[in-house]
Amino acid sequence: MGALTDSRKRLSADYRLPTPSFPPPSPPPPSKRAKFAPFSSLDPSTSATPPPNPSPQIIHDAAAASTSSAPGPSSSSIDSSSPFTNRRRLPPPPPLQRPIHGPQRVLRAFRFGGPARTHAGGTSWFSQSSPPTPPPRSLGLEQYVELVNSVSHPAPPTPTDAARKAEALPLQLVAIEEDGDEKKHQDDDDEVVRGSVFVRRVPLYKELYQASSRKRDAKLKSLEFEVRLAEEGRLGLERLAEVLPRITPKKEEVPEPFVPLTDEDEEIVRAALHGRNSREKLAVHEPSNIVITREILQCLNNQEWLNDEVINLYLDLLKERELRQPNKFLKCHFFNTFFYKKLISGGYDYKAVRRWTTKRKLGYSLIECDKIFVPIHKEVHWCLAVINIRDKKFQYLDSLGSMDMKALRVLARYFVDEVKDKSGQQIDALSWKQEGVKNLPLQENGWDCGMFMLKYIDFYSRDMDLIFGQKHMRYFRRRTAKEILNLQAE
Repeated sequence: MGALTDSRKRLSADYRLPTPSFPPPSPPPPSKRAKFAPFSSLDPSTSATPPPNPSPQIIHDAAAASTSSAPGPSSSSIDSSSPFTNRRRLPPPPPLQRPIHGPQRVLRAFRFGGPARTHAGGTSWFSQSSPPTPPPRSLGLEQYVELVNSVSHPAPPTPTDAARKAEALPLQLVAIEEDGDEKKHQDDDDEVVRGSVFVRRVPLYKELYQASSRKRDAKLKSLEFEVRLAEEGRLGLERLAEVLPRITPKKEEVPEPFVPLTDEDEEIVRAALHGRNSREKLAVHEPSNIVITREILQCLNNQEWLNDEVINLYLDLLKERELRQPNKFLKCHFFNTFFYKKLISGGYDYKAVRRWTTKRKLGYSLIECDKIFVPIHKEVHWCLAVINIRDKKFQYLDSLGSMDMKALRVLARYFVDEVKDKSGQQIDALSWKQEGVKNLPLQENGWDCGMFMLKYIDFYSRDMDLIFGQKHMRYFRRRTAKEILNLQAE
């Protein structure tokens, strides 16, 4: 062991010298063979006649060239002609200087492999004409880290690469929809198929993956549940709208005479009836020249008797309502509260009221009307007489339930004289029926007679039955006040 280590270490150090300046050691005993064969035996070119011994200058230059390229002796500087032919030779040094702590493993998989193996003569095992490969490169620490990073973290693709991938993405033919209106075959030789081609740009497996991911998403599931719940609720409401009229009784519509007042109307009526200035003008009706002050309008408060101004103005508003909507209301004439008193002032005086009903003044004749309303005031009580031309009868309406046949006979005589005076016709009105209206709504106190009379006229002008009662009087008073303030009957 000592001889081997001594010869190996000292020989590697001695060969690095430019010239052999020391005597060669003694050769090994003949009985022992060298462990390494001399390089000259591997090269067929060296097995021939050995070259002559080189001069010392040549040996010096060769040694200098070998030391400049790589440390240690080279095969070119020591040959078979060397005086140290019997010495054991070391393996040739690596072609490149070995970095510190760098792996020496040759990785052919990553294009870092060495050249192809050659014969002893220098030719390749595979091809004589193959180009020479570069010498193997040793991997240092920096190169090894760079290699590992390039494999584990590849560089992101550039936009050009992504565009090339998108262009190279294969198109998947999904379906061909034929057009029924166009001809499929033109001639026997030329066959043309016309239709719409649907091409899928995204592969089917990607669509299925996206669909499955959406199903697994909790937020999407909750949204789908909410949408489905809203859809079910909408369908349920539609079905309920169809079934609701069957299971619920039909709500009766409020008749027009009983439409409730709005909060704004209630506030206006309250301010008009309960204001401080009693002489304030609240309404002025120019056609009849009637002025309504707060003191006059306050007769519409509860437990108050109605006065002539309020009654006459309301009758004029009923006539204007008829003129606005002639198809909705009967054609009527409304005498004021002074007509009957003037007619019977001298017992019976037609000439006293003859000019009250001229056609020039009214625009129509009384014979053309359906009903004629005559308010009758008896000291402290209001009643109503009706000349029903359509039904050919005279009617008397008293909210206390009494009957006045004398008033009906006076009105029958007046109507005969009026028709004869205005149109020259002779009618037998005295033979018409004279009656008191049955099932008449009656008052239950001593101050609502005037309001009952106005509602008799209102309902009859609408051609409606008298379907109100004492419980509606409070509402009728506020509604009448509102219509007077607005100068428009509803």
